[in-house]
Amino acid sequence: MISTRPQPRRAPRVPDVGLPGLVAAIAAEIRETGPISFERFMELALYHPTLGYYTRLVAKPDAEVGAAATLVEDRIGWSGDYYTSSDVSPVWAQAVLKQVEQMDRHLGRPDPFTFVEMGAGKGRFARDLLEACRETAPELFQRLRYVIIERSAAMQHAQRRQLAAVVDQVHRVTWLTSVGELGTDSVVGSFFSNELVDAFPVHRIRVVGADVREVFVDEVDGRFVERLQRASPAVQAHLAHLARLGIRFGEGTCAELNLRAVEWMKELARSLQRGFVITVDYGHPAADLYGSARRTGTLLCYYHQMISEDPYTRVGLQDMTAHVDFTTLARVGEAEGLRTTGFTNQLSFLMGLGVERIVERLEPGSAEFQSVLQLLRPDGMGTTFKVLIQHKGVQTCDVDGLRYKPFRKGVLHADHVD
Repeated sequence: MISTRPQPRRAPRVPDVGLPGLVAAIAAEIRETGPISFERFMELALYHPTLGYYTRLVAKPDAEVGAAATLVEDRIGWSGDYYTSSDVSPVWAQAVLKQVEQMDRHLGRPDPFTFVEMGAGKGRFARDLLEACRETAPELFQRLRYVIIERSAAMQHAQRRQLAAVVDQVHRVTWLTSVGELGTDSVVGSFFSNELVDAFPVHRIRVVGADVREVFVDEVDGRFVERLQRASPAVQAHLAHLARLGIRFGEGTCAELNLRAVEWMKELARSLQRGFVITVDYGHPAADLYGSARRTGTLLCYYHQMISEDPYTRVGLQDMTAHVDFTTLARVGEAEGLRTTGFTNQLSFLMGLGVERIVERLEPGSAEFQSVLQLLRPDGMGTTFKVLIQHKGVQTCDVDGLRYKPFRKGVLHADHVD
């Protein structure tokens, strides 16, 4: 068989392509195996063992390892490439704690109550929640087992630094690199993630005529370029799943398929014996995510809080994300034994947990007051971020965070569009 793929070339050296070592590593893999799926490209860009965006420690000359670790932290936050709710205000963790306390009561106050945070960023949320728990819920604090799932050694290091003051008091803060390490039916408590699923590597598709083609990445003249090829069996299976939900892709459509999220949800369901799963992220029901308003897809890149739609520049130096399909998360969870408790947005979630009482105690115009308003903005974080709650093995599952319902019943059905 004659290959039409370009002949092997030297590793790319174009500065704006990205981190030279990472670009060279990706190009070398392409030369060895042929064009790689976009998912593999995104995996390497974000999670290459030593050079990925989330795994790389940047050391200054003569810097100690500890000093280098602070630089990976700086990629997240007000001065970094993007910020999360945990960077905005400790009120976010305090409100989530209120929800966790209610879930603990529904479970009969187990000992231990295991709280699993997946993708803990810089560790600020964990620090804020543990400090609030120690001060306002000391009995739960004594029973709490806090587990952080973090695959990046660099981020683990940053989290340990952030939590140094509280770890010795909890005695139960542990780190794992994957949900699978927890074991089947090992968790009684709650899983929690905030802006995790959007950073899972995704497959990309484009519709050409009547055919759905998968996007692969090649290297030509020192730059990364796209090749459209026959979709892999895994992608074809996911397309069949979306077809069963009534999703149809029109000519010219580009879309992202998060197959990692499917496997992740299955792992959570297997590990949870009794309790809840709280997933916070930006995304939509499937019909809205794959509707005509988003025909060009949702993949975005963040660099110094600037947004780009080009994943082939600043490779390893910019974050890459895609919006979450909450319908699929809910459907997969249901198939694996998780029941859908409810679906809301961040504004309604926080209002249900009484955030207005916190706001009333703050001085209007103060930095603390403004930061809480940032979490609630109806034209920003308040409605952009969605909250999916699922439960398993719980008789009473009413939760205050779902008290207010911004979406009509059946929002996670595929025929609903926001």
